[in-house]
Amino acid sequence: MSTANHDGPPMITGQCAEVLHLLRTLQPVPSFILTADHAIPEAAARIHDLRAKGFNVLTTILPEFEFRGVIRRNVGMYSIGTPEWPAPGFLDEEVPA
Repeated sequence: MSTANHDGPPMITGQCAEVLHLLRTLQPVPSFILTADHAIPEAAARIHDLRAKGFNVLTTILPEFEFRGVIRRNVGMYSIGTPEWPAPGFLDEEVPA
């Protein structure tokens, strides 16, 4: 069960706020752009943090992606789904077993 505020999305600060802004403005955003161009060394961890707060962050894995002239393999592309918050199922109550 979620303990999130049901009135709206939670307050986001620091690198999570920066990543959320980049997702909103640049999506889809390759993980390399977050890491190399915006100094977010653990982009996947910030994506995980946003999901844990209920944001509907989508990941697509590209088998090949060219970044700065080099072909990279299995690159994550991040975007925001609709609705942005809460992610589908985030506010659902857990069903007892």
